[in-house]
Amino acid sequence: MKKIEIFTDGACSGNPGPGGWAAILKYKDNVKKISGFVPNTTNNRMEILALINALSILKESCEITVYSDSKYVVDSITKNWVLNWQKNNWLRKNKKVPNSDLWYILLNIIKNHKINFIWVRGHNGHLENEECDKMAVNEIARNKYITR
Repeated sequence: MKKIEIFTDGACSGNPGPGGWAAILKYKDNVKKISGFVPNTTNNRMEILALINALSILKESCEITVYSDSKYVVDSITKNWVLNWQKNNWLRKNKKVPNSDLWYILLNIIKNHKINFIWVRGHNGHLENEECDKMAVNEIARNKYITR
């Protein structure tokens, strides 16, 4: 089974507002960088979307280490919150779980892999996290004219 490292980040200019997501995938000496833009979104959606897009590139089951500065993403998976939300028909405290559409997609993707999630402190000098942050912010800046 291939061992992959994935680094992700999301950014939003305003919350909600225009957003960007980014991911870096590493396999041996191969590095792939991806990023994207959403005109009206939230930071949490961008964090999830970065991971969905990174995992969607993989063509086979892999052993993956995901590095994210999003406690929301890491804790939702590692503490099984998302599985509990799914069991409760995407309700939490009788309210709809935010981003349930993306969590549903992510759950369907991650079941094909062996994944370990590691939280990294954002804006703290972690090389790949800083690069993902720049990429996500650049997506917002590059697409700013679209949102006006």
